[in-house]
This record gives sequence, structure tokens and C-alpha cells, in this order.
Amino acid sequence: MRMLLNVHIPHEPFNAYVRDGTVGETIRKILDETKPEQVWFTEQHGTRGAILIVDVPTPSKIPALAEPWFLKFDADCEFRIVMTPDDLGKAELERIGKTWK
Repeated sequence: MRMLLNVHIPHEPFNAYVRDGTVGETIRKILDETKPEQVWFTEQHGTRGAILIVDVPTPSKIPALAEPWFLKFDADCEFRIVMTPDDLGKAELERIGKTWK
């Protein structure tokens, strides 16, 4: 299942990784391991953040996607199910609308 992983990264320990020059290596390792479909880095509520699109075939895979962010950056992670336009087209909205009118 395609999910949006929203990562909120606090200033520390990220700042320490920037100062010691290992932040890029750490992020690359996480991304290589988790293999997101898409990644964007952004500001979130005044702190660093990342938005990733990931495949979650079973709920048991969630820790493998979140724990690297928890363990390396003390980050908070949120998962949201997302759909492509094609997915939405398969949702049978017309049938649902007729059932629940």
C-alpha cells in the first residue's frame, strides 16, 4: 500500500550531524535502506522535515521505515494512506454515492 511518511526532524541531533559532516551519509543510508518512491525535504513548523512516498506491503514493515528516523534523528513520523488518480478512479465512488445518498 502506498503511504505518505511525514518526518518531523528536531534540531538536535541533526545539527550535530551537520557539524561533524555525517548528515549526508546518514540520510543516504536511510534512503538506500527504505527505498522511497519519492522524497522531498522541507521546513515543518520551524524545523526540518521530510516527506516520503513509501510502499507498505504489510503493517509489519512500518518499523523498518520509521525506526531509522527515530533512532538517528529523534524524529517524529506520521503515516498516511495515499492514492494516485488511477487509484481514486478504481474507488467506485459512483456506486458508493448511490448507496449512501
